Amino acid sequence: MSTKATWAIDPAHSEIGFKVKHMMFTNVSGNFTQFDAAVETESDSFDNAKFSFKGVTDSITTGNKDRDAHLLSPDFFDAATFPEITFTSTGFSKINEGEFELTGDLTLHGITKPVQLNTEFGGLAKDPWGNTKAGLSITGKINRKDWGLNWNSALETGGVLVGEEIKLNFELQFIKQ
Repeated sequence: MSTKATWAIDPAHSEIGFKVKHMMFTNVSGNFTQFDAAVETESDSFDNAKFSFKGVTDSITTGNKDRDAHLLSPDFFDAATFPEITFTSTGFSKINEGEFELTGDLTLHGITKPVQLNTEFGGLAKDPWGNTKAGLSITGKINRKDWGLNWNSALETGGVLVGEEIKLNFELQFIKQ
């Protein structure tokens, strides 16, 4: 079937996650619990799909209330000033069967920069209620300092408390509208 379609995110079956190095040797994971995303496709193959995403900054959670409060402060996300994180795709190109490169503009902390993300298209399936679903896994890396998230603290042993590289990991399920 090859028809234009709009796909809405299924938030109950999707995760917007990230990891960052803490003290130079362990990863701390977190995610955003409030978000919306949509995809516009020309066909069920998702070739040339157009993606949009909006996340609520103060929905960040890392499993530690003090750390989450610090992340929302002006030291990092400054959620009071910048309540949303947005992404708008500029390209979605096939690399291999089921593998795509997603490019777009990420706006975070009031700064918009281009990003490139690896995308695995898991395919389509009907759920038990007759809805057509699509699954995607999106990964990538960004440097938080490119978006003005500069806070850090030096360690006595050398190095810094918080790594600059952020690993992104999104597990997304969309419902054909």
